Amino acid sequence: MPALFQPLALRSLELQHRGWVSPMCQYSCDPDDGPGVPNDWHLVHLGAFATGGAALILTEAAAVNAEGRISPRDAGLYNDEQAGAWQRITSFVHRNGAADAKIGVQLAHAGRKASTYWPFSGKQGSVPAAEGGWPTVGPSGTAFEGYAAPAAMTLEQIRGVIADFAAAAVRAVDAGFDTVEIHAAHGYLLHQFQSPLINERDDEWGGDETGRNRLTIAVIDAVRAVIPDSMPLLLRISATDWAPGGVDLAASVRLAREAAAHGVDLVDVSSGGAVAHQQIKPGLGYQTGFSAAIRQEAHVATGAVGLLTTPGQAEHAIATGQADGVFIARAALRDPHWWLRAAFELGYDISWPPQYERAVPRRTF
Repeated sequence: MPALFQPLALRSLELQHRGWVSPMCQYSCDPDDGPGVPNDWHLVHLGAFATGGAALILTEAAAVNAEGRISPRDAGLYNDEQAGAWQRITSFVHRNGAADAKIGVQLAHAGRKASTYWPFSGKQGSVPAAEGGWPTVGPSGTAFEGYAAPAAMTLEQIRGVIADFAAAAVRAVDAGFDTVEIHAAHGYLLHQFQSPLINERDDEWGGDETGRNRLTIAVIDAVRAVIPDSMPLLLRISATDWAPGGVDLAASVRLAREAAAHGVDLVDVSSGGAVAHQQIKPGLGYQTGFSAAIRQEAHVATGAVGLLTTPGQAEHAIATGQADGVFIARAALRDPHWWLRAAFELGYDISWPPQYERAVPRRTF
C-alpha cells in the first residue's frame, strides 16, 4: 500500500488516507444574502473534493466574529444562519465522500488584515465603511503595509476573541464538522500576537515568547474545552516569518510542543504572511522541511503544504516521515478529483462514487 493511502486515526476520527484538502478562501459569500453565509458555490467547491476522493477537507477560514473576516465576502461561523448553511455542506460531504470523506472547519480572525478587498475585486487595500468595511484590531496599532492601521486590542477585546473562538467551535460541532482547525498562521490575528515583528505589547499578551504565544494557547484551551474529547483539534501555524527578527523554526517547534501539551492533535505547517517585506524562497515542496522538524522535535503529528502538486511528491513526503498527511491546495483547484487520479498513479484501488464508476481507468486494456 502506498504511504499516501495508509489510514490515519486522530483521536476517534478515522481518516481513510493521508491526502487532504487545504483551506482555501473563496471570497464568495454574498453580503446581500447574509454576511459570512456560505452558499451554493461553497457546496459545489467543497463537495467536489469529497466526490474526488479526499479523505479530509478543511473549509476556508471561517471568522469567529464579524470584524474577523478577511473581506466582506468571507465566510463566518458566528451566528446560527451561518451554522445552518455549513450543515448543508457537511451533510453532503458525509453522504457522498468517495473515501468516507471527513470535513473540518478552520476558525479564524484576520486581525489587522481584516476588512480588505477580495483578490478579484479589482481593488487593493482596506475596504472603507462606505463600501461595507469596518475598523480593524490587532495586538498593536501598526498597520500591515497598504492597509488601514488597526486599533490595539483592549484586555476586554482579547478576552472576547477567546470566547468567540469557543462559541464558534460549539457551532462547528452542532453543524456536523468532524474536526476544528485553529488558524494561527499567515499574518492573521493569532500569528500577529506571536510575531515580534508585529506585537509591541508590554503586558501579559506581549513581551517575551511566552507572552506573545499566550493568546494562541488560550484559544486552544478554550476550543479544546468545548469540543468533544473524541474530536481532534488541529492548529495551523506559520513556521517562519521569512524575515529577520520574526518567528523562526525553533520558535515554532516550541509553540507546537506546547500546543500538543494543551490538546492539539495535528499541526498544519505553513509559513509566512506576517509582514510585507518577507523574503520567501518558494520551490516544489519547499515547506516540508518545516513539517518534518516540527514532527520530529515537537513529537506531534503534522500536515505538510506548499507546492505539493503530484502524487509522487505527496507519497515521498509521507513515506520519508516529513509529515503524517499532505494538504493539497492549488493542485486540487486544477483537478478536484486529484485523489482518485493519485490512487491510480500509485497503483492503489480507491472507491469511486457509483455515479462515476464507468470512468474508473483500467490498468490493462
